[in-house]
Amino acid sequence: MRSRWPVLMVAMVALMMAAGAFALLLAPEPAEVAAQRPMPTSPRPETPPGSGAPAEAPPGAGSGAQAATPPPAVVATDPAGTAGSPPAGTPAAAQDTPEAVAERYFTAWRAGDFAAMAGLVADPPADFADRHRRFSADLGVTSLTLTPGAMARPAADAAEVPFHGVREVTGIGAWEFDSALRLTPAGGGWRVRWSPETLHPALKDGGSLRLRRTEERRPANLTREGKPFPADSRAGDYFTGLDGRTTRLALEEQPSGKVLLSSPEPPAGTRTTIAARVQAAAAKAVDAAGRPAAIVALDTGSGQIRAVADTLGGRRAFNGLYPPGSSFKVVTAAALLGAGLGPDAQVGCPASYTLPNGRTFTNDGGADRGTVSLTMAFAHSCNTTFARQAYERLAGDRLRAEAADRFGFREKPGLAYCRIRPATTPDELGSDAIGQNSVQASPLCMAEVAAAVASGTWRPATLAETPPAGSVPPVPLDGGVAAALRDMMRAVVTGGTAAQAGLPDGTAGKTGTAEVSGAASHAWFIGYRKSLAFAVFVQNGGSGPKVAAPIAARFLRAL
Repeated sequence: MRSRWPVLMVAMVALMMAAGAFALLLAPEPAEVAAQRPMPTSPRPETPPGSGAPAEAPPGAGSGAQAATPPPAVVATDPAGTAGSPPAGTPAAAQDTPEAVAERYFTAWRAGDFAAMAGLVADPPADFADRHRRFSADLGVTSLTLTPGAMARPAADAAEVPFHGVREVTGIGAWEFDSALRLTPAGGGWRVRWSPETLHPALKDGGSLRLRRTEERRPANLTREGKPFPADSRAGDYFTGLDGRTTRLALEEQPSGKVLLSSPEPPAGTRTTIAARVQAAAAKAVDAAGRPAAIVALDTGSGQIRAVADTLGGRRAFNGLYPPGSSFKVVTAAALLGAGLGPDAQVGCPASYTLPNGRTFTNDGGADRGTVSLTMAFAHSCNTTFARQAYERLAGDRLRAEAADRFGFREKPGLAYCRIRPATTPDELGSDAIGQNSVQASPLCMAEVAAAVASGTWRPATLAETPPAGSVPPVPLDGGVAAALRDMMRAVVTGGTAAQAGLPDGTAGKTGTAEVSGAASHAWFIGYRKSLAFAVFVQNGGSGPKVAAPIAARFLRAL
């Protein structure tokens, strides 16, 4: 047995060595064990870039589990996922070079990412984002374009990038400016050295900018002088946009007041033939009438309308049809003169006159002037004279033809309305001769009559510098007839029905009191002075000499 013990011991040792070798072969290498060990997860924001998180919120805001995670080197949230962040794979040393920081700052500024911009600024003010927002809101900035230039290195610890900017300002347009982005070493890298003039050079040393708003009158139509119509012109029915207004904008430096940019000049209004001073005088005179009235004034040589003040409404100064009363005796007198009756011819002016087998005509107030010259009968507006002379000399449609052919009383293109029908009886003819019965005219039409006497030629009134195509051609009056009519109209003012109206020297005209069935008479005065012809009409105003002529005097004396 003792002889076998050594053999047994050797066998047991051999068995133990074999078991150890087998266990060693099955055990893993230490390096593999390390490779299989889980690696710690890299910190990352709760909200991935581009998720629409507010620009002011740093990554991870609103997550308690993530709050303890160390933030990235640059706190910036970019709606597009790029502003303020270096490109993936950029070496750490290259992320904070002045060139890289400047590029990231401009990228964030273009995106409106103020949080990312602030993260690139050395010691940004607490209201950094608000300053940018207020700047744009106060000045009406809607967009910004930035174009950086080449970086300069004035010193080892300074860098500067000049840049050109263009802001779009509501109501003004493109606002260009030039500034510089300055950088300085900070925190082991480079940061923007921000100051207010980075936004705009005018903000340097406490300066400021303001958007000044000025409201101006900007009517669509102007006077012939290129000015707005007078206030309360009473011409609004004839010209559009007289009360038009516009707001002019100007960007100003403060406190210097220097204007950097202003809104474009609005389109100029259209010039008319209206004269500002004449229009203002007409409007004031019409307002003084105290009831619906109109004044129309024309240039005697061209027919251009210099004023139209109308409180009748509905453009009735042009298209209203009213009996002109005795102001129409200008036309009747022209027909009588053309028929051979001279201005000095003696005619009867009794208080009343009855046509053969017809109606009786009377003078205003029953005035009996006996036998007078035709000029005096005209000056004192003798109804009886004109009814009789028309009956004796203008039968056979001669009065209507004179009115239609020489003074525009017919259907025709143009601005003025007036008409007369053929008289079928002596009574109708007598009434037409004194501006009643079928005779109807607008104030503009009667102003054309006065202008024809003053110039010797009837012309259609116009609101254009030249007569429009298709206008009625001018009609010259007989020279002798026109001269006689001028003398007769002067006599009305110097010693006739308008002598007490206060009309200025050089005025010639004719009064009219037109009867209206069931209402007060219309008051008229037509005339001219120098190169201006006019008609004054007061609806149901009563007496022409007592009402219309004094209004004409007020109008003329204001010129």
